Amino acid sequence: MMGLRATLKRGFDRVERPLDRLFGPDWNPLANLGPLGWLMFWIVTATGIYLFIFFDTGVINAYQSVKWLSETHWIHAGLARSLHRYASDFLVLLMLIHLVREWAFDRYRGRRWFSWITGVPVIWFVYMSGITGYWLVWDELAQYVALTTTELLDALPFFAEPIARNFLTPASLSGRFFTLMVFLHIAIPLLLLLMMWIHVQRITAARTMPPRGLSVLTLAALVIVSYAMPAVLQGPADLATFPVTVRLDWFILGLYPVIDMVPPSVIWTGALLFTVLMFGLPWLPPRKDSGAAEVFLDFCNGCTRCEADCPYTAITMVPRTDGAPFPQEALVDPERCVACGICMGSCPSSTPFRRSGPLITGIDLPDRPLKQLRDEVIAASDGPGDGRVMTIACEHGAANVPKQGRVILPCVAMAPPSLFDFILSRDLADGVCIAGCAERECYNRLGARWTEERIARTRDPMLRERVPRERLLTVWAGPSEQARLERDIHAFSERLTTLTPMPGKRTLEPDAVEDAE
Repeated sequence: MMGLRATLKRGFDRVERPLDRLFGPDWNPLANLGPLGWLMFWIVTATGIYLFIFFDTGVINAYQSVKWLSETHWIHAGLARSLHRYASDFLVLLMLIHLVREWAFDRYRGRRWFSWITGVPVIWFVYMSGITGYWLVWDELAQYVALTTTELLDALPFFAEPIARNFLTPASLSGRFFTLMVFLHIAIPLLLLLMMWIHVQRITAARTMPPRGLSVLTLAALVIVSYAMPAVLQGPADLATFPVTVRLDWFILGLYPVIDMVPPSVIWTGALLFTVLMFGLPWLPPRKDSGAAEVFLDFCNGCTRCEADCPYTAITMVPRTDGAPFPQEALVDPERCVACGICMGSCPSSTPFRRSGPLITGIDLPDRPLKQLRDEVIAASDGPGDGRVMTIACEHGAANVPKQGRVILPCVAMAPPSLFDFILSRDLADGVCIAGCAERECYNRLGARWTEERIARTRDPMLRERVPRERLLTVWAGPSEQARLERDIHAFSERLTTLTPMPGKRTLEPDAVEDAE
């Protein structure tokens, strides 16, 4: 399974790279699957409300009203119906790709289980919303869907009388059925919206809309497709006959031919096993996460930077408990903390320049404290030479292979800006390469953004003005871009040899670490 996941991850990375060049990293569709899914939901909702204005519930009136809006008023109501159809299909496609991609990038296990688990009901609600929508049209396809679905439901021991018998003759079906279906087609999407909201509750600043340009481009593409290939209205339903040939929507109704051929007990068993498997995947196998971040109150002034920078809402500010002259302190929820280290990089006390006392910061990772990080940086130094580059790398990017001159972190935002200053001022390297994961999407959501803003001095903690920017290189590269990363580092090293040596550098040998504390 690990090999398949690694293959899929590299495959996604290779596919996304040309999309970066075509759309730009911010507009890359595969990096905006979740936000695009939200956009599709709102398009479906808006067009559904508009279509309801023209829709008439009733055994005969339902089909006639859909035909009227599709043909007579095709320029606006027909467009809305086609948008409703294609946006629903696109939502299904986005949802399935998003599911596979999150699995491939291993962002569903450990303390990230919540988003995965709450996403499973979303799958079923999306399909139920689409199926009930097809019933309302009441054409031959709707008749086929209604018969197949009710026969499947009748296999469950929950109904006193068979539902399918409502579709045996025209006289057995009343307008109340369509009223019920309209109610279901409204209630189920409302439950879907609730689950989508719950789905993002453990995510800081969750993106529920794609960039404006990508939204406009996507909507324009859907409009063009809707006019070029309008949603097909098949012949009217006739309960006196059984539709022999229907044109399926393979995105929403793709399994219906299987339902026709396989006994209902097998279908329900398969659906149950699939659901159980999806719920159990975060623990198959379980992932051993690093220890959650720890707060050291002697060094915490309650500045709220760690709370603001945490991508997973794992940190909250609570009233002070140690009597210190500060109103609040940071509190870490170990069930939400993924040990990305971003909080450590945001803490103003995270400085490797400490000259007295132990090197402890206000918030630290127990398995990778700041002192250990400083020791690793010193040990990674290549020693005297020209054009030496120290790489501070993300373990999810191109620089994920250990080598001399490289320190690999859970996220590059774990490194406080003062660490780059420390490397240069202590002559551990002539330049620092900050090699994060792909620019289109940070594995830990906000790490790349926070790192860039800290270096640009627009976010605390800021990089000191004394640090020469020409000695810093940022490279955002995915796991399949090792060659580009090496080229960039080599060119950076060549440039460093042409720069004037930095004044006032101090040499710090590895065995002199304790003297610096």
